[in-house]
Amino acid sequence: MDPKDDIREFLTSRRARVTPEQVGLPGYGPRRVPGLRREEVAVLAGVSVPYYTKLERGDLSGVSAGVLEALARALHLDDAERAHLHDLARAVQPAVRPRARRRPAKRDVVRPGVQRLLDAITGAAAVVQNGRGDLLAANLLGRALYGPIFDSPEQPPNHARFIFLDPRSHELYPDWWEEAADITVALLRVTAGRNPYDRELSDLIGQLSTRSAEFRVRWASHDVRTHRAGAKRLRHPLVGELDLTFEVLDLTADDDLSVLAYSAEPGSASAAALDLLGSWAATEARTPLASERPDARA
Repeated sequence: MDPKDDIREFLTSRRARVTPEQVGLPGYGPRRVPGLRREEVAVLAGVSVPYYTKLERGDLSGVSAGVLEALARALHLDDAERAHLHDLARAVQPAVRPRARRRPAKRDVVRPGVQRLLDAITGAAAVVQNGRGDLLAANLLGRALYGPIFDSPEQPPNHARFIFLDPRSHELYPDWWEEAADITVALLRVTAGRNPYDRELSDLIGQLSTRSAEFRVRWASHDVRTHRAGAKRLRHPLVGELDLTFEVLDLTADDDLSVLAYSAEPGSASAAALDLLGSWAATEARTPLASERPDARA
């Protein structure tokens, strides 16, 4: 991933979305390309045309926060897009640019205290994931809820890899796959803006781009969004349809890790199905393997 290319494509794509009418400028009939011209963005942001042209070519080195905010207003960026623009700018500052390197695997190992916290959560499915969407730990109910991902042939378990490379993702999200795919890519875009030199992330993006046209189209759109709380609908292979709400809780002591907790409305059909899934998961956890049974050792 090249941060300068990402900056250029992000600004170009956001400029193409804004019409002159949206910002109070005359349209002057049909245009060769959609959206605003560079000259119009420069006027709206209060910078010179050559300077904006330089920025759109990917050179955000030394740009002030005030100019970034002026660009965000001119391009009608939402909160997630504004934060992404600031992340892209930080990535090209010479003083903070890190060398590309592969992070040690141990950084993606969940601490015992975090696993105990997950195990103490009852009535809700909880998983720990990083910014790449790797599922690193879960409580029993979380492991059961995301069983198709944990058991996917595409390993290690990763939500984006499951969505785009495992056909069973369409069964887990039968009516919601398109939105799930959009959100997954938008979140990866956010992570890429924050960590453009993450080798594992680059490898994941390369794998998905090579093997999935659906991913390539979405990745090229440069859409970003936040995903901190909301609703999710899925069809679990064991208990059927589930309408769940989720909350995302950052693990501030662990860089880039967060807990996702899923629960259902009390008294609802989804709550009953989630309870059933939890009972099944507890039974499976108590069932010894064949090799552990006394009769197997006799």
